[in-house]
Amino acid sequence: MSAARPSSEPQARRDAAPAAPAVPVRVGVLGGGRMGAGIAHAFLLAGSQVVVVERDEVAAAAAGERIRTSLQRSVERGSTDRTIAALEGALETSTDAAVFADAGLVVEAVPEDRALKVESLLRIEAAVARDAAVASNTSSISIDDLGAELAHPERFLGLHFFNPVPASALVEVVVGASTNQELVDDARDWVAALGKTAVVVADAPGFASSRLGVAIALEAIRMLEEGVATAADIDAAMELGYRHPTGPLRTTDIVGLDVRLGIAEELEAKLGARFAPPQLLRDLVADGHLGRKTGRGFYEWSEG
Repeated sequence: MSAARPSSEPQARRDAAPAAPAVPVRVGVLGGGRMGAGIAHAFLLAGSQVVVVERDEVAAAAAGERIRTSLQRSVERGSTDRTIAALEGALETSTDAAVFADAGLVVEAVPEDRALKVESLLRIEAAVARDAAVASNTSSISIDDLGAELAHPERFLGLHFFNPVPASALVEVVVGASTNQELVDDARDWVAALGKTAVVVADAPGFASSRLGVAIALEAIRMLEEGVATAADIDAAMELGYRHPTGPLRTTDIVGLDVRLGIAEELEAKLGARFAPPQLLRDLVADGHLGRKTGRGFYEWSEG
């Protein structure tokens, strides 16, 4: 047996630890609402330059202020060793998707409406470089369905962040039939660099988290509707009995009753009557009681 050939690679290089996961240098976010702002916040803390695009100047200014406020809180809590000046200096807002031209990743974070998401993704695809990654923050709409509208579905996948993004430890990486495996590997690394855990799931109705979360929430709403227990006691049963950090009704208020309703309707259409939204949920949404963002849902909230 011949002796092994000596490696030409320097010993120091062979012994070096693998490089830490890194986020793209420049990240775009389309949509600067609560979720989009949270996604921008996460990438800014991880070291990316972030540009957020909104529909008009008023919305863009509001998104910038929302992000700067959350960054200030992170600095005050000691969640980052970067200064607020450095973080704010890495943030840009705009109304023109052309600013995505040099982004390595752009995340769509508009409301959960298929037509709006398709329009937004086409806008992104028209602006980005050929080798840029494109992601949707959808919580229930099929990645394959959205990807079918794109010219390059191989560079498209789901990055489902959770609300509130800064405090959440999870990101669902949703893989479409056309998604390049190298992109999936990159997405795992990005999520790790954000200090979060990636759960990789196939493109199926509701993915993993939405499907399970909505199933529990809908049953909790039915129990409330039937007078089984109060909202607080139903939530306490899950918090204390099953160690959920927040009960399903309070979580629905945080997520938004309109968001829960939209996901439930999507799942009902795909998976059947077990995901039919309770009438109580429909009534609250129709009355404009959407949870924390409007001040009332299953609970009263002091903030709008």
